[in-house]
Amino acid sequence: MIKDRPDIPAETMANWQRLVDLVSQLADVPATLIMKTEAPDHAVLITSDHPENPYPVGMNFRLNPKLYCQGVLERDGEFVVEDATCDPAWSDNEDMEHGMSFYIGFPLKWPDGSVFGTICVLDRHRNRRALLFREGLAQFARMVESDLALIQEVYLRRALEEKLNETLAQLENRVELRTRELRETNTALRVLLTSLDDDRKERDQDIVERVRSMVLPYLDKLHSQMTEGDASQVYLELALRNLQDITTMISDKLSDAFSVMTPTEIEIAQLVMSGKTTKDIARAMSRETSTIDFHRNNIRRKLGLEGRDQNLRSHLLSIS
Repeated sequence: MIKDRPDIPAETMANWQRLVDLVSQLADVPATLIMKTEAPDHAVLITSDHPENPYPVGMNFRLNPKLYCQGVLERDGEFVVEDATCDPAWSDNEDMEHGMSFYIGFPLKWPDGSVFGTICVLDRHRNRRALLFREGLAQFARMVESDLALIQEVYLRRALEEKLNETLAQLENRVELRTRELRETNTALRVLLTSLDDDRKERDQDIVERVRSMVLPYLDKLHSQMTEGDASQVYLELALRNLQDITTMISDKLSDAFSVMTPTEIEIAQLVMSGKTTKDIARAMSRETSTIDFHRNNIRRKLGLEGRDQNLRSHLLSIS
């Protein structure tokens, strides 16, 4: 949560110290003060460096009708008491304990108009020089308020920047969390799709095997028992061809290819797919290269590549 008011930087405090010391010299007064108000407290924030100044930094007062600075705040402007000893309203005020019967003060405000405190000069007698310096003191008051405005602006900008950075960090965390959730969801979907695809392939293969083992053999037998020229034979041949086309479409092409090969041919085909040459295969299987060539020709024939200028390995990879 952003605080209502910023702290006064040490550099500004040092500047204000030089300012009140200058005012004391120009107005020829022992005490020039910048007071900070946090009602009901009213404390010395900056005090002039003068041997006859009785107000140390931190000296605290309670706002009340017998306090000079209360008159400044009530009037919301310049307040002057030339000689409290001659003024029944102020003859018994708290500052008379130090003999300070002369007072000039101006309010100090934050940019929004709320009270920061006061700037004032005090003396033990009517000070004509200070009275002539009233306009100068008013200008110094405006300088302090300019500093307050700058401090407030810098403070608010930093606070907003911190809030923005905090918000950006929260958004980045949310994006990272959402990205991680989406990544996990995508992984789960890929696993599910892979599982569904595997299930589909397994189901399709089961259908193919059932048709090939439970339907096609009986149709082949029925076909062999028909006489040449029988009209039903045409439709039976059409049914056989359609069934073979359907099972070819939904079956795994490589598995179909392996289904018509001998175990030795399957082993050689797998070695060919892995990039092995005839010599490599012969060495691995402890066979003659001529034997491997014989099996390779059988594989090409069973794959329908006999007499075609197509690479065996490329074809096997294309149907895998």
